[in-house]
Amino acid sequence: MLQGTGSSQQPGESALGGRTPRFPNLMWLLSLLMCILVVAVVFVYFDLPIAHRFDWVLASAESLAAGFASVVLLGVEAAVALALVIIRITRGHLSPFREATALACLTSICAYAINDSMLKLFFGVPNPAAVLHGTQHAFNLLSGSSNSSFPSGHMVLAGAFAGVFMRLYRTSILPFSALLLIAAVLLIAGNWHFVSDVIAGTFVGVSAGLLAGEVWLAHST
Repeated sequence: MLQGTGSSQQPGESALGGRTPRFPNLMWLLSLLMCILVVAVVFVYFDLPIAHRFDWVLASAESLAAGFASVVLLGVEAAVALALVIIRITRGHLSPFREATALACLTSICAYAINDSMLKLFFGVPNPAAVLHGTQHAFNLLSGSSNSSFPSGHMVLAGAFAGVFMRLYRTSILPFSALLLIAAVLLIAGNWHFVSDVIAGTFVGVSAGLLAGEVWLAHST
């Protein structure tokens, strides 16, 4: 269980970063509406021009893509989570930071699985490589596959991991936001994803992480 640093901890107060407000449902709904609006505008007006601008990068970035493939990142997270579980079993406890890390890894893996097996199949947006070779850039509802582009699996994976720490450690918000921005730029510049993909993927991932962190706090204080 996530323990406090002192005996005066009150309900709703996190030992990982001081007093923390409850997950803002209304704020999230407003953010969802804003995200949908932004994604719609970007999808129609910006995705293709930006993808064509970085068309030359796609071939030269293939080796880099292999090193940062989702399966590699998932394997690393699974190994970290398993190691922490073994430490918990053998030592009888984990530090709050290690607990947060295990939660972040498991949330990230689950969020990615849902995105890859449900959301991508539902929206059915072709990836940039297919679109640049003639496929129409459009939503093909219920006709997608795990190779579809929307939302970005990489950003769901990273966003869910970051979201947990953002919820539990408020001081991590800026560093993780910067890292997510860098990851998004690299995915777009490498033509692995459209801009709308990374926006939607980031929103889905961070939302999952924030929710997981909120549930963890609610049951550990």
